[in-house]
Amino acid sequence: MDTATPAVTVALHDGTSVVARSGQVDARRHGELLLPAVHRALREAGLGLDAVTDIVVGVGPGPYTGLRVGLVTAATFGSALGVPVHGLCTLDGLAYASGLDEPFVVATDARRKEVYWARYDDRRTRVTEPSVDRPADIADQVAGLPAVGAGARLYGEVFPDARDPEHQSAGALAALAAERLAAGEKLLEPRPLYLRRPDAQVPKNYKVVTPR
Repeated sequence: MDTATPAVTVALHDGTSVVARSGQVDARRHGELLLPAVHRALREAGLGLDAVTDIVVGVGPGPYTGLRVGLVTAATFGSALGVPVHGLCTLDGLAYASGLDEPFVVATDARRKEVYWARYDDRRTRVTEPSVDRPADIADQVAGLPAVGAGARLYGEVFPDARDPEHQSAGALAALAAERLAAGEKLLEPRPLYLRRPDAQVPKNYKVVTPR
């Protein structure tokens, strides 16, 4: 599952291929949409939650509110079922889904006129750490490269060669995780990759109200 972007996406993978998937793009309703998506995917596969042996969750980068919905849900399922929970970079899932075997960029919408982004040598190989920047500030670093993700479509002046996919797919995330686990690789801890402070913060100075 992944809720680090506006796509609330869930998939079931049997170690060989995706057997069911469900999702919806809605930047404001992650908490409402995730559990129904889980239930739809299980129903499509004709399985119960007790059939799940591992959980993979996108760890971002992404906005605080949406990202934590997926991480908390994954942790809750993992604890209830007694199964391991693995983290995977959300940008890596988009890269894998692109199918590209040439250098390219993944860029998602970070709001505030910024993008979360990273460069890849091919769909399996990320060569930079995920970052958050204004598109104009990274123009020289991404010049001439194809780009995938919603951020690439938003800022066509910096990413003129925008390609699919635009949104995250849990199916791709699960397939990449299954591939890496089968190869004996250790995945990330299921901890959020925020890259910046949340939008909602406690005010530094409280307004003083005095009785009349």
